[in-house]
Amino acid sequence: MKEDFFTYQAQTTPHPLAMEISHAEGSYIFATNGKKYLDFVAGVSACSLGHRHPRVVEAIKEQLDKYLHVMVYGEYIQQPAVELTKLLASLLPDPLEKTYLTNSGTEAIEGSLKLARRVTGRSQIFAAKLAYHGNTMGSMSVMGFEERKQAFRPLIPDVSFISFNNEDDIQLITNKTAGVILETIQGGAGFITPKKDYLKKVKNRCEEVGALLILDEIQPGFGRTGKLFGFQNYDIVPDIVAMGKGMGGGLPIGAFTASSKMMNQLQDNPKLGHITTFGGNPVIAAAALATLQEISGGDLMSETLEKEKIIRSLLIHPFIKEVRGTGLMLALIMTTSDIANQVVLQCQDNGLILFWLLFEPKAVRITPPLTISAEEIKKGCQIILDILNNIQNPKNN
Repeated sequence: MKEDFFTYQAQTTPHPLAMEISHAEGSYIFATNGKKYLDFVAGVSACSLGHRHPRVVEAIKEQLDKYLHVMVYGEYIQQPAVELTKLLASLLPDPLEKTYLTNSGTEAIEGSLKLARRVTGRSQIFAAKLAYHGNTMGSMSVMGFEERKQAFRPLIPDVSFISFNNEDDIQLITNKTAGVILETIQGGAGFITPKKDYLKKVKNRCEEVGALLILDEIQPGFGRTGKLFGFQNYDIVPDIVAMGKGMGGGLPIGAFTASSKMMNQLQDNPKLGHITTFGGNPVIAAAALATLQEISGGDLMSETLEKEKIIRSLLIHPFIKEVRGTGLMLALIMTTSDIANQVVLQCQDNGLILFWLLFEPKAVRITPPLTISAEEIKKGCQIILDILNNIQNPKNN
């Protein structure tokens, strides 16, 4: 299987981890060699309820017995998609009331950028340096990391960049700006949270000049920060919110939400202003509905903050310079990138799954399922500490 993996399946890096998966359940992934791994990554924040959560699996099976794909998005009334978007509207603040369902987070970003240009009649987009919003051409255009973009230029025009948390840069937003797109918490940059009412100040500036604020909640969303969406921690409401990852309980989905007045502008002039074949797929919408009901209807979000406290209280070590993030969206910032690499690789050898971040080489990702237990957290943290205690002569980089 490993030989076929490298021969026939396209790779994203020269050195994939190449663990051969047998099955997964709860907070654990099992390899074909019989080894059991505690999952501190949750499919890069996607498996918000862990692996094969019973409520999600039941919803999938129930929908499988009714119908799968029947028509392109937006033409037929399909109960799972309608109920999902209705529940989202009830949980989001006004005027965020109408949702467009997509297949992924990056498609949600593409739709959000198009909507901002359509509504304002302007073209200029501002994004943040070191931002990551996905890897399709539009999303890559608002990525703030040139090294990952230069091989694919030219990208979409009229995109400029500001520094996250830099108040002076806010004044660069003018009446020529269609939209400003920001991650509520910068993910690839190292889980950097907004400071000193930064998001509120950006929103105020957007309102002054008639621009729209798009917040990317693809990672922070669906309970990971102790609120359903990360922006709810900062007392603001974006004009457009993009979501994905943890939304589907392990299945591929994304969405963007705005006011009905804005979203209706994708219906006409031109018709089919945004279109997808498989967006709103009934099986995936059923899984997402079950996920949202489970997260919003219980104590998982408040428990997330308690679990954060456990991690912060345990992961204290000379090699850990800082723990960034909120809730169960955390990053260990190590003193060197070499230590970060050793921790990720050696922890996997010792039955704990960790991962890196995109643009911060000293970071180690900790984004476990929201359903992880306190005992599992303690077990994983002890593995990390044991590895750190045994690292000798780390390279200074």
